Amino acid sequence: MNYYVFYCLINGIYLSKFIVKLNKMDIDFFNAIHEYSQKYTMDPSQELNHIERETHLKTLAPRMVSGPLQGQFIRLLSQIMQPDSILEIGTFTGYATLCLAEGLSPQGKIITIESNDELENMLLNHFEKSKFKEQIELIIGNALEIIPTLDMMFDIIYLDAGKKDYLKYYDLILEQLKPNGIIIADNVLWSGKVLDTIQNNDEHTVTLHEFNEKVYQDERVDNILLPLRDGLHIIRKK
Repeated sequence: MNYYVFYCLINGIYLSKFIVKLNKMDIDFFNAIHEYSQKYTMDPSQELNHIERETHLKTLAPRMVSGPLQGQFIRLLSQIMQPDSILEIGTFTGYATLCLAEGLSPQGKIITIESNDELENMLLNHFEKSKFKEQIELIIGNALEIIPTLDMMFDIIYLDAGKKDYLKYYDLILEQLKPNGIIIADNVLWSGKVLDTIQNNDEHTVTLHEFNEKVYQDERVDNILLPLRDGLHIIRKK
Protein backbone atom coordinates (compact mmCIF):
# COMPACT_ATOMS: atom_id res chain seq x y z
CA MET A 1 0.00 0.00 0.00
CA ASN A 2 1.67 3.24 -1.06
CA TYR A 3 1.12 6.56 0.68
CA TYR A 4 -0.56 8.09 -2.34
CA VAL A 5 -3.38 5.53 -2.06
CA PHE A 6 -3.64 6.27 1.65
CA TYR A 7 -4.27 9.99 1.24
CA CYS A 8 -6.70 9.45 -1.63
CA LEU A 9 -8.76 7.03 0.39
CA ILE A 10 -9.01 9.04 3.59
CA ASN A 11 -9.80 12.26 1.76
CA GLY A 12 -12.18 11.05 -0.90
CA ILE A 13 -9.87 12.01 -3.77
CA TYR A 14 -10.17 10.12 -7.04
CA LEU A 15 -7.21 7.85 -7.85
CA SER A 16 -5.38 8.87 -11.01
CA LYS A 17 -3.74 6.31 -13.32
CA PHE A 18 -2.27 4.04 -10.66
CA ILE A 19 -3.47 0.44 -10.79
CA VAL A 20 -3.99 -0.56 -7.19
CA LYS A 21 -5.36 -3.75 -5.69
CA LEU A 22 -7.21 -3.06 -2.49
CA ASN A 23 -9.05 -5.55 -0.35
CA LYS A 24 -12.03 -4.77 1.83
CA MET A 25 -9.86 -4.68 4.97
CA ASP A 26 -7.67 -1.91 3.50
CA ILE A 27 -10.67 0.22 2.60
CA ASP A 28 -12.39 -0.33 5.93
CA PHE A 29 -9.21 0.61 7.79
CA PHE A 30 -8.65 3.88 5.94
CA ASN A 31 -12.32 4.81 6.16
CA ALA A 32 -12.07 4.27 9.91
CA ILE A 33 -8.97 6.52 10.09
CA HIS A 34 -10.84 9.28 8.25
CA GLU A 35 -13.90 8.95 10.48
CA TYR A 36 -11.76 8.94 13.63
CA SER A 37 -9.88 12.08 12.52
CA GLN A 38 -13.09 13.89 11.70
CA LYS A 39 -14.74 12.76 14.96
CA TYR A 40 -11.97 14.34 17.03
CA THR A 41 -11.77 17.53 14.97
CA MET A 42 -13.89 20.53 15.98
CA ASP A 43 -17.27 20.43 14.25
CA PRO A 44 -18.01 22.97 11.51
CA SER A 45 -20.62 25.61 12.28
CA GLN A 46 -24.21 25.24 11.07
CA GLU A 47 -23.42 28.03 8.62
CA LEU A 48 -20.60 25.99 7.06
CA ASN A 49 -22.75 22.85 6.99
CA HIS A 50 -25.39 24.82 5.09
CA ILE A 51 -22.82 26.05 2.54
CA GLU A 52 -21.53 22.52 2.02
CA ARG A 53 -25.04 21.16 1.45
CA GLU A 54 -25.91 23.97 -0.94
CA THR A 55 -22.64 23.44 -2.80
CA HIS A 56 -23.57 19.80 -3.40
CA LEU A 57 -27.06 20.75 -4.52
CA LYS A 58 -26.26 23.69 -6.77
CA THR A 59 -22.79 23.27 -8.29
CA LEU A 60 -21.34 20.86 -10.82
CA ALA A 61 -18.10 20.18 -8.92
CA PRO A 62 -19.00 20.05 -5.21
CA ARG A 63 -15.78 18.23 -4.31
CA MET A 64 -14.05 21.60 -4.81
CA VAL A 65 -15.45 22.74 -1.45
CA SER A 66 -12.83 22.73 1.33
CA GLY A 67 -14.85 20.51 3.66
CA PRO A 68 -14.61 19.93 7.42
CA LEU A 69 -11.00 18.76 7.96
CA GLN A 70 -9.31 21.20 5.60
CA GLY A 71 -11.67 23.97 6.59
CA GLN A 72 -10.90 23.59 10.28
CA PHE A 73 -7.18 23.40 9.53
CA ILE A 74 -7.09 26.75 7.72
CA ARG A 75 -9.43 28.21 10.35
CA LEU A 76 -6.95 27.23 13.06
CA LEU A 77 -4.01 28.71 11.12
CA SER A 78 -5.91 31.97 10.79
CA GLN A 79 -6.81 32.01 14.49
CA ILE A 80 -3.17 31.45 15.44
CA MET A 81 -1.99 34.31 13.22
CA GLN A 82 -4.90 36.72 13.92
CA PRO A 83 -4.35 38.47 10.59
CA ASP A 84 -5.28 42.04 9.77
CA SER A 85 -5.50 41.25 6.07
CA ILE A 86 -6.28 38.11 4.06
CA LEU A 87 -6.42 37.65 0.30
CA GLU A 88 -8.31 34.67 -1.09
CA ILE A 89 -7.88 33.82 -4.77
CA GLY A 90 -10.74 31.55 -5.84
CA THR A 91 -13.82 31.89 -3.62
CA PHE A 92 -16.00 29.11 -5.07
CA THR A 93 -19.00 29.00 -2.66
CA GLY A 94 -17.35 30.78 0.27
CA TYR A 95 -16.65 27.87 2.64
CA ALA A 96 -12.94 28.60 3.00
CA THR A 97 -13.64 32.35 3.13
CA LEU A 98 -15.64 31.98 6.31
CA CYS A 99 -13.11 29.55 7.82
CA LEU A 100 -10.31 32.07 7.26
CA ALA A 101 -12.44 34.95 8.54
CA GLU A 102 -12.68 33.26 11.95
CA GLY A 103 -9.14 34.41 12.76
CA LEU A 104 -9.39 38.02 11.59
CA SER A 105 -8.41 40.74 14.04
CA PRO A 106 -11.33 43.00 15.07
CA GLN A 107 -10.40 45.51 12.36
CA GLY A 108 -9.24 42.84 9.92
CA LYS A 109 -10.45 42.35 6.37
CA ILE A 110 -10.56 39.53 3.83
CA ILE A 111 -10.63 40.28 0.11
CA THR A 112 -11.81 37.33 -1.93
CA ILE A 113 -11.66 37.14 -5.73
CA GLU A 114 -13.86 34.83 -7.81
CA SER A 115 -13.76 34.59 -11.61
CA ASN A 116 -17.15 32.88 -12.05
CA ASP A 117 -19.85 35.56 -12.02
CA GLU A 118 -22.56 32.87 -11.88
CA LEU A 119 -21.59 32.28 -8.24
CA GLU A 120 -21.93 35.93 -7.22
CA ASN A 121 -25.52 35.82 -5.93
CA MET A 122 -24.90 32.67 -3.92
CA LEU A 123 -21.76 34.15 -2.40
CA LEU A 124 -23.41 37.45 -1.49
CA ASN A 125 -26.22 35.52 0.18
CA HIS A 126 -23.75 33.45 2.21
CA PHE A 127 -21.69 36.44 3.27
CA GLU A 128 -24.72 38.59 4.13
CA LYS A 129 -25.79 35.98 6.69
CA SER A 130 -22.33 35.81 8.24
CA LYS A 131 -21.16 37.67 11.33
CA PHE A 132 -18.15 38.67 9.23
CA LYS A 133 -20.17 40.38 6.51
CA GLU A 134 -18.62 43.79 7.21
CA GLN A 135 -15.11 42.32 6.98
CA ILE A 136 -15.52 40.47 3.67
CA GLU A 137 -15.06 42.14 0.29
CA LEU A 138 -16.02 40.04 -2.74
CA ILE A 139 -14.56 40.97 -6.12
CA ILE A 140 -15.71 39.23 -9.30
CA GLY A 141 -13.13 39.16 -12.07
CA ASN A 142 -9.69 38.04 -13.22
CA ALA A 143 -7.41 37.83 -10.19
CA LEU A 144 -4.25 38.26 -12.27
CA GLU A 145 -5.55 41.67 -13.33
CA ILE A 146 -7.08 42.62 -9.96
CA ILE A 147 -4.22 41.77 -7.59
CA PRO A 148 -1.79 44.44 -8.94
CA THR A 149 -4.47 47.07 -8.24
CA LEU A 150 -4.70 46.15 -4.53
CA ASP A 151 -2.58 48.69 -2.72
CA MET A 152 -1.97 46.66 0.44
CA MET A 153 0.08 43.87 1.96
CA PHE A 154 -1.41 40.64 3.30
CA ASP A 155 -0.79 38.39 6.31
CA ILE A 156 -2.39 35.33 4.68
CA ILE A 157 -2.95 34.55 1.02
CA TYR A 158 -5.10 31.52 0.19
CA LEU A 159 -4.54 30.32 -3.37
CA ASP A 160 -7.25 28.09 -4.83
CA ALA A 161 -7.79 29.42 -8.34
CA GLY A 162 -6.99 28.10 -11.84
CA LYS A 163 -4.11 25.65 -11.46
CA LYS A 164 -2.45 26.47 -14.79
CA ASP A 165 -1.75 29.98 -13.45
CA TYR A 166 -0.20 28.99 -10.11
CA LEU A 167 3.31 30.04 -11.20
CA LYS A 168 2.01 33.44 -12.31
CA TYR A 169 0.13 33.87 -9.04
CA TYR A 170 3.18 32.94 -6.97
CA ASP A 171 5.38 35.61 -8.53
CA LEU A 172 2.59 38.14 -8.11
CA ILE A 173 1.44 37.46 -4.56
CA LEU A 174 4.80 36.94 -2.89
CA GLU A 175 5.48 40.64 -3.44
CA GLN A 176 2.27 41.52 -1.58
CA LEU A 177 2.84 39.13 1.32
CA LYS A 178 4.13 40.60 4.58
CA PRO A 179 7.31 39.16 6.14
CA ASN A 180 6.27 36.12 8.23
CA GLY A 181 3.02 36.01 6.28
CA ILE A 182 1.90 32.72 4.77
CA ILE A 183 0.58 31.49 1.45
CA ILE A 184 -1.72 28.46 1.57
CA ALA A 185 -1.82 26.86 -1.89
CA ASP A 186 -4.51 24.22 -2.41
CA ASN A 187 -4.67 21.19 -4.75
CA VAL A 188 -0.91 20.92 -5.19
CA LEU A 189 -1.01 17.10 -5.33
CA TRP A 190 -3.73 17.20 -8.02
CA SER A 191 -5.37 13.88 -7.18
CA GLY A 192 -1.91 12.32 -7.07
CA LYS A 193 -1.19 13.05 -10.72
CA VAL A 194 2.07 14.75 -9.72
CA LEU A 195 3.32 11.21 -9.00
CA ASP A 196 2.46 9.94 -12.46
CA THR A 197 4.70 10.24 -15.47
CA ILE A 198 3.80 13.79 -16.43
CA GLN A 199 2.58 14.08 -19.99
CA ASN A 200 3.63 17.20 -21.86
CA ASN A 201 0.01 17.96 -22.74
CA ASP A 202 -1.20 17.81 -19.12
CA GLU A 203 -0.82 21.51 -18.44
CA HIS A 204 -2.29 21.50 -14.93
CA THR A 205 -0.09 18.66 -13.64
CA VAL A 206 3.06 20.10 -15.22
CA THR A 207 2.36 23.55 -13.74
CA LEU A 208 1.62 22.23 -10.25
CA HIS A 209 4.79 20.13 -10.24
CA GLU A 210 6.80 23.16 -11.35
CA PHE A 211 5.07 25.26 -8.70
CA ASN A 212 6.02 22.81 -5.94
CA GLU A 213 9.59 22.67 -7.24
CA LYS A 214 9.86 26.47 -7.43
CA VAL A 215 8.61 26.93 -3.88
CA TYR A 216 11.00 24.25 -2.59
CA GLN A 217 13.98 25.95 -4.28
CA ASP A 218 12.99 29.52 -3.29
CA GLU A 219 15.36 30.81 -0.60
CA ARG A 220 12.97 33.65 0.24
CA VAL A 221 10.54 31.26 1.93
CA ASP A 222 10.14 28.32 4.30
CA ASN A 223 7.64 25.66 3.27
CA ILE A 224 5.90 22.41 4.06
CA LEU A 225 3.74 20.40 1.66
CA LEU A 226 0.99 18.55 3.52
CA PRO A 227 -0.98 15.58 2.07
CA LEU A 228 -4.24 16.94 3.47
CA ARG A 229 -7.08 16.24 1.03
CA ASP A 230 -5.64 17.20 -2.38
CA GLY A 231 -2.44 18.71 -1.00
CA LEU A 232 -1.80 21.99 0.83
CA HIS A 233 1.47 23.85 0.35
CA ILE A 234 2.13 26.12 3.35
CA ILE A 235 4.66 28.82 2.49
CA ARG A 236 6.11 31.39 4.94
CA LYS A 237 7.86 34.48 3.65
CA LYS A 238 11.09 35.07 5.56
